[in-house]
Amino acid sequence: MVSEIQIDHREKAYALLKADADKILRLIQVQMDNLTMPQCPLYEEVLDTQMFGLSREIDFAVRLGLVDQKDGKELMGSLERQLSALHEASLKK
Repeated sequence: MVSEIQIDHREKAYALLKADADKILRLIQVQMDNLTMPQCPLYEEVLDTQMFGLSREIDFAVRLGLVDQKDGKELMGSLERQLSALHEASLKK
């Protein structure tokens, strides 16, 4: 039973972190599509703040043992790759 609860908490923790990463991606996509250009200081500040916050959330979850460090790094890496692709696509417009 304890094992099932731990697995459930780990799955929930990862799902919450993934949802936060998806929110950052959507926020940046909306900014790039409608509000500002990638070179705008506001865009950079929002991106830096959001990414820092997510990295702290992941670090906290890793320290609690809810997320493997490897999975946390992969989540951040995946988001960074997606944001980079989004940035490059916006520059080509």
